[in-house]
Amino acid sequence: MKYTVALKQNHEFRRLYSKGKNAVSPYFVIYCRKTRRKISRLGITTGVKLGNAVKRNRARRRIREVYRTHEGKLLPGYDIVIVARTRSIYGRFDEMERSFDQQMKKLGLIPARKGEERPGKGDKPQ
Repeated sequence: MKYTVALKQNHEFRRLYSKGKNAVSPYFVIYCRKTRRKISRLGITTGVKLGNAVKRNRARRRIREVYRTHEGKLLPGYDIVIVARTRSIYGRFDEMERSFDQQMKKLGLIPARKGEERPGKGDKPQ
């Protein structure tokens, strides 16, 4: 991960849980918060409910790979925590990538392209 360092401190995770914006999908829950840093920091959490260490590590590897492939599109300067859900172990990887992309757009971490404007309040999509 070229533009990202690890988020490791427990108090930083807790701050994101309480004060950060979040987006939920069947694969993971993403929390993010803007910082004044030039780089982003990423934390990945997998709970014991996911299964044994092999399954938790598989979920982490898959999430890390999805993040790595989309890292170039993301805006820098955010703290991001991704909490794995069960489907992140067994789900299809392409659907997981699509879900990640949607959640990052929802959180505003992927800038909108010039020809791609979001409809505002009262606007109808065409």
